[in-house]
Amino acid sequence: MSQTSELTPAEERVQRAFPRGESVDFGAPGEEGPAHGGSWGPERTVRAGVLRALLLGAPREEGEVAALRVNGARITGVLDLAYATVDAAVRLRGCRFDAVPDLYGAQLRELDLTASDLPGLASASVRVEDALRLTDCRLRGPVRLAGAQLAGALFMERAHFTEPTTTDAGPDGTEPRDTGDSGDTEPVLQLNQAAIGADLWAPELRAYGQVRLTGASVTGRINVQDAEFHRPGGTALDAQNLTVGGHVRFNCIRTRGRVELRGSRIEGRLDLHHARLSHPGGTALRASSCVIGELWLRRGPRIVGALNLRRSQIEILTLEPEMLPDEVHLKNLTYTMLTPHEPAERRLPMLERHDGQYEPHGYEQLTAAYRHVGDDDAARAVQLAKQRRRRATLNWYERLWGHVQDTTVGYGFRPVRSAVWLLVLTTVGAIAYGLRHPRPVKADEAPDFNPFFYTLDLLLPIVSFGQEAAYVPDGWYQWLSYALIISGWILATTIVAGVTRTISRQ
Repeated sequence: MSQTSELTPAEERVQRAFPRGESVDFGAPGEEGPAHGGSWGPERTVRAGVLRALLLGAPREEGEVAALRVNGARITGVLDLAYATVDAAVRLRGCRFDAVPDLYGAQLRELDLTASDLPGLASASVRVEDALRLTDCRLRGPVRLAGAQLAGALFMERAHFTEPTTTDAGPDGTEPRDTGDSGDTEPVLQLNQAAIGADLWAPELRAYGQVRLTGASVTGRINVQDAEFHRPGGTALDAQNLTVGGHVRFNCIRTRGRVELRGSRIEGRLDLHHARLSHPGGTALRASSCVIGELWLRRGPRIVGALNLRRSQIEILTLEPEMLPDEVHLKNLTYTMLTPHEPAERRLPMLERHDGQYEPHGYEQLTAAYRHVGDDDAARAVQLAKQRRRRATLNWYERLWGHVQDTTVGYGFRPVRSAVWLLVLTTVGAIAYGLRHPRPVKADEAPDFNPFFYTLDLLLPIVSFGQEAAYVPDGWYQWLSYALIISGWILATTIVAGVTRTISRQ
């Protein structure tokens, strides 16, 4: 480094520009890069050791701010800055790296790799005082940012992450082929336990392999709108115990594989508008044991795979029935408001997709949501559905009594039915006994016969109009009287049971 003759012309340009923070442009990104068939010849090749020496030991010019600003270079060898402290900004845009840079434990002022092509990035536990930019990067191997501490934002717009064994282009030349899932495959992007002081900004990101965000903390927002996560048969996005201070924009994402958010805490909104979630035979979205301000699942196609929201606490749950899959797990899920407002008949099926088991909490939670918006009719419909679902778990004689309560008064949630039954039975009895009067017990003491009040005397167990005791039917009319008496007792008992159930809930 001390002898200029040891440097190539390209490296001399970089050395002269560094102390003054000037930019060295070997060609605009994409003009001569590999995507356009361009050449990475010696006129634009810089050794990684030269860059390392500049960053760690090059003299500074008084009154100038040193910075490494290189565009469109090919960087050979390993850029080894492990555990180094670099006070100059590092901006290597549109560059091609032959080897994986080693930034493990480094402390950097700024790192900008926009539009660069790398075989990976070893930067676990790195500390960056400002932003880290991987915008438009192609990364053909694992990006290790586990434990990274970024005071600013992480930018990964349109970044492309693939596994080393994945073919760069598919048959149509537009995207990598899927290589399937392997349990021992290293994630292509590792941000587990990372701390980001601002936003994680990655719309239109493409990941062919697992993205890991377990235990990460983002002070601001996460935006991965229009992103794609591909790991068929496995976990495509592992974000367990993620903490986010703002919103998470997952709208319009496309996933092939599980999205894992178990135990996460999102202060703002988790937006899954127009999301396409697919994990056939497994769980497509697992957001169990989470605390979320708002969860939006709407306007997208039906989820392929199971939806798991067990034990989560959500303030506002926006859920369209059309997006729900065949398997939904909602045990101990709590929410204050459920939108959009739908009839109970459209909400109830999601409670019946819970492992085929009766789960009373789900019905109570849905009832509370309807009462929260003042829809008492829908709340009663949910409670009636709950009793019917519970009936299937009872013994045969309990199920029989349940059917009686359901038919007569709808378990107390359809009180009008009791009036209808009373009217029907009264009409039948009044017509029958009106056609043929029963004989009086004592002809000289019996009151005038009234078929209407005689029937009411038979039906109402407590009220007496003096007709039943004064007249005795015979033949099949006697059997009719027995039927009316039994019906009256059943009707009265079911009404009392329903009223008691209603009062106990209130």
